[in-house]
Amino acid sequence: MTAAAMPRTTPGATRSLKGMLRRVADAAVTPLELDDVLDHFHPLRRGTELRGRIVQVVPETAQSATLVIKPGRDWDGHVPGQYVRVGVDVDGVRLWRTYSLTHGPRQDRCISITVKAIPDGVVSGYLVHRAKVGEMIQLAQPEGEFVLPQPLPRKLLLVTAGSGITPVIGMLRNLFSKATAPATDITLVHVNPSESASIFRDELRAHGAAGRITLVERYDDQHGLLDVSDLTTFVPDLDERLTYACGPAGLLDALEAHHAERGLDLTTERFRPMLVEPGDGGTVTFTNGITLDADGATPILDAAEDAGVLMPSGCRMGICMGCVLPMRSGAVRDLRNGAITTAVPGETGPQGVPIQTCISAAAGACTIDH
Repeated sequence: MTAAAMPRTTPGATRSLKGMLRRVADAAVTPLELDDVLDHFHPLRRGTELRGRIVQVVPETAQSATLVIKPGRDWDGHVPGQYVRVGVDVDGVRLWRTYSLTHGPRQDRCISITVKAIPDGVVSGYLVHRAKVGEMIQLAQPEGEFVLPQPLPRKLLLVTAGSGITPVIGMLRNLFSKATAPATDITLVHVNPSESASIFRDELRAHGAAGRITLVERYDDQHGLLDVSDLTTFVPDLDERLTYACGPAGLLDALEAHHAERGLDLTTERFRPMLVEPGDGGTVTFTNGITLDADGATPILDAAEDAGVLMPSGCRMGICMGCVLPMRSGAVRDLRNGAITTAVPGETGPQGVPIQTCISAAAGACTIDH
């Protein structure tokens, strides 16, 4: 048979054949669907809900651990310094939290997060103390703008406190995994409550001993709280350096004021929203019949969870929109900037006004559809 006489399969015929095979496969696994079977045997395949398999759990301190995760094939890849939303099923409830990625791109395509267990933290406590190798977790695509500029500056200052080291360790690991080390002069000022609580302590000291970075360690129980006005003592050429900082709000607030006064550039990453002067607070009534008292400094999400209300949540810092609920009436205050949002029955639309419960506090009585 000549090439011209070879039978051809049209795109439509191919789609029809695939559709028929799919229907046959679905029928074969009824009452399940084919995707249910594939999820069991090949959960990281393309074209499905993005997930990851925990391949290693490495204790870092008594209250922290690094989880190495193999993501699904639809993982887009990330830039060191970015974060990822992680969905974990705890006691039958799926909860989402946000964690910095602590590695640059790896040859094995795995990603890693380092989690510090916080008091009464349902997800952080689970990941640090209960997560097992082989367990599947949900993933979102990476996000975040806390990434180093390209090209790198001649001099760089990194200021971190506590778990604020997590995005920065990803940056350092990426920089020093390359065949040619960067020419950038890097100083890291790293603050912790105590030496024993310092995540990545030995790794950072190894970088310092090798001359890759200038490491300044500060421990509250040994040196007292860091006063940012003392930075020039540790970093005499501070005014020549581009500064990146990650840590608790108090430190970042002080750094922002300090650098603004000196006319210096500063890039920060906040794990929780910056709070403003508390509002009035008030009662929060949910349409499921639950009413609770909330003060003007506590996010409605936190107040509700403390009262035993199961709430949707995600990043908990006003980015992912996973906590949004409609407010039917009342007023809330945005804890990041003090802005008031109101909902007035008869004037506001019938669907209410969407609010982010993770960064909104009660500013008087309010009713939320939940």
